[in-house]
Amino acid sequence: MWKNTRSGWGMVSILLHWLSALAIFGLFALGWWMTELGYYDSWYNLGPWWHRSIGMLLLFATLFRVVWRIANPAPVEKGHRLERLAAHFGHIGLYVLMLVVMVSGYLISTAEGKGISVFDFFVVPALISDLPNQATVAGQIHWYSALALVLLAAGHTLAALKHHWIDRNDVLMRMVDPRRSRRP
Repeated sequence: MWKNTRSGWGMVSILLHWLSALAIFGLFALGWWMTELGYYDSWYNLGPWWHRSIGMLLLFATLFRVVWRIANPAPVEKGHRLERLAAHFGHIGLYVLMLVVMVSGYLISTAEGKGISVFDFFVVPALISDLPNQATVAGQIHWYSALALVLLAAGHTLAALKHHWIDRNDVLMRMVDPRRSRRP
């Protein structure tokens, strides 16, 4: 039940999927909201602290998720050949964009040579901090890749709903209940 099978996603993949989705949309909303904060706003420092902390945990979870995905088989894809191809490249795009968003966020936060405090529990060191215009360039990449990620994730959601409501297959339910996809 914890590992993936050729017929369904395991509990680890399901939990990582939904926690990532929640974090991505939450971080996007928080990041957008933070751009409007004034210097004297009580969330001026607290918002970025939450954003960076959750973002770093999401980066670690995503790296684990990639390793888990490589080590576990994926369920057999459903749909026509073009749909399966779109799903394959869509998933690759989601993973690439997640990593670009988080690495660029890391580069923004470490541009001045200081590490990132994760909920004041531990600090992720600043490994790269001497690039020209690091914060500005990484900020542009972060914004546009985050926007692309949210749009692609919305498309991913629409595709799952199409499989559920129009095609009436178990693609969405396999990502909700690991027991459901293992039934004969």
